[in-house]
Amino acid sequence: MNPVHTVQGNALPLNRADVDTDQIIPKQFLKRIERTGYGEFAFFDWRKDPDFITNRPEFKDAPILLAQQNFGCGSSREHAVWALEDMGVQAMIAPSFADIFRNNCSKVGLLTIQLPQEDVDYLMSRAEELPSAQITVDLETQTVTAGAGWVRHFDVDPFIKHRLLNGLDDIGLTLQHDDSIAKFETTRPALKPTTERAFADTLKTG
Repeated sequence: MNPVHTVQGNALPLNRADVDTDQIIPKQFLKRIERTGYGEFAFFDWRKDPDFITNRPEFKDAPILLAQQNFGCGSSREHAVWALEDMGVQAMIAPSFADIFRNNCSKVGLLTIQLPQEDVDYLMSRAEELPSAQITVDLETQTVTAGAGWVRHFDVDPFIKHRLLNGLDDIGLTLQHDDSIAKFETTRPALKPTTERAFADTLKTG
């Protein structure tokens, strides 16, 4: 996955609480075997409303998503994260996220940021009033900046910060131990259990 350092751009204000993964990507789109191509189906049912926020051209390709409490609740489908990623979302800011959803985000390079309710409400109203207003998310300094003088610090698990800054998904983390794996593989034949065929041959010759 791509490393995450700074995310800068306007924000899409999804001013709803308890947005579940079934709404992010409905079940009928889970039959695909690829990880890409889900973006056009994100919030599929809600997009039928012409006034829904993602239908507004000024928020097209916004790299930051603003949401309310308990974003990503419901089933643990990874496709919800893939759909948001395919929409162009790189970072999400909300008062709280569902634990499994947040963990899935970290595995594909999406940064989730928890801020106090009053800060999220401020960013939400700012994005609605000034759709082109820029927000800067800096993972290294763990800060969110929105306009002159408005800076907030956010907490992030050190391990998640490490994997995001270095672009390490689960495979990437495993490959950090490539030398140890290769060394183990060279000695592995000697560690294999005796097969039934070999054991039978031993009895015949014994």
